[in-house]
Amino acid sequence: MTSSVATTREALFRPLQVRSIQLANRLVMSPMTRMGCPDALPDEVNRDYYASRAAGGTALIVTEGIGVDHPTSVDHGWIPRLDGPASVAAWRQVTDAVHSAGGRILTQLWHVGPLWGANARFDRANRDRLMERHPMRPSGRWGTPGVTTYSERSVARWSPEVAPMTEGDIAGVIDAFSRSARLAMEAGFDGVTLHGGHGYLLDSFVWSDTNRRTDTWGGDLAARSRFPAAVVAGVREAIGPDAPLFYRFSQHTQQDYTARKATTPDELGVYLGALADAGVDLLDASTRRFNDPAFPDLEGDDGEVSLAGWARRLTGLPTGAVGGVGIGASLREQKSGAPAHTADNIDAVAGCLEAGEFDLISVGRLHLADPAIATVLRTGDPLPEFVREVHEMPLRTPEG
Repeated sequence: MTSSVATTREALFRPLQVRSIQLANRLVMSPMTRMGCPDALPDEVNRDYYASRAAGGTALIVTEGIGVDHPTSVDHGWIPRLDGPASVAAWRQVTDAVHSAGGRILTQLWHVGPLWGANARFDRANRDRLMERHPMRPSGRWGTPGVTTYSERSVARWSPEVAPMTEGDIAGVIDAFSRSARLAMEAGFDGVTLHGGHGYLLDSFVWSDTNRRTDTWGGDLAARSRFPAAVVAGVREAIGPDAPLFYRFSQHTQQDYTARKATTPDELGVYLGALADAGVDLLDASTRRFNDPAFPDLEGDDGEVSLAGWARRLTGLPTGAVGGVGIGASLREQKSGAPAHTADNIDAVAGCLEAGEFDLISVGRLHLADPAIATVLRTGDPLPEFVREVHEMPLRTPEG
């Protein structure tokens, strides 16, 4: 793009190299579940949805969560999967379009794990059949409910304990991630992101509330990090040495937004260090707001550092941040009824990039409000208004 950059926002538009790919700027289209893939396959609607954001100037597109090649990876018939030749061919149309528009694209591979059922409630045609399947949970636990947007009725339906994952289950899921990562490269993706946050399967091994195993996959934080590290190692082997591998992580879970996997920076370093050693290139810290302090009880400047900032400090890897960019209410607050008014915090984002707090910034809701949000940020024009009832609806539904 040739338009001039607002002087306070230059850090947003500097290039970044991650393994074999160079990104033209630091803007990322955040992964957002849209439930808009008939038969779990993207078509021209999905193709145009992603390509339009690349055409609008965003350097990196990260897809919505795509189910890995496992029976209980995703719990909705219109959530996409990467599980065979048909999915490779369908996603190739998307990746080709994004590349033609000047962007780069990563697939976000996903296994919902304990949270099986949360999406099935929206799939009326398949809900009963889906709910007959056995969800993957490290110790059989859904997780202790805390601060959550799920209703008491939903939690009561999903939370009864099931049999813990067996060694065969664990090996099968590791293999499923590796298979789908290989398929992603065949489909033309530039690399892979793993969804390791929010209480989903990878995260559920790290959270002590859902992982109470006493074997090699459970115990202290180092032991609880072995499963996600094994998945990372398998995916790294599958995609080869050149493709970038990102990992989204969080402190919170959807079962309890007050949950914490690490209570100190040292603990966080144990977990993230295992991922870095296994082959992760960039750690994507998912928080309610991009600059929320990760450990606010620490004294001095340490108490102001964000989760992405601590990840960068502790591992030396580049990091990404997400949460509340351009919008006053966090996503959780919005889901609880708070209005999502525009809040121009873009200069603060640029300041964090300039200071080396993090290296990429993911933008979700503003990408829904305006596919050319990168152009708006570049020029310093007023931010678009995000209207949930208009912009956050599924791309389309079985009813049309």
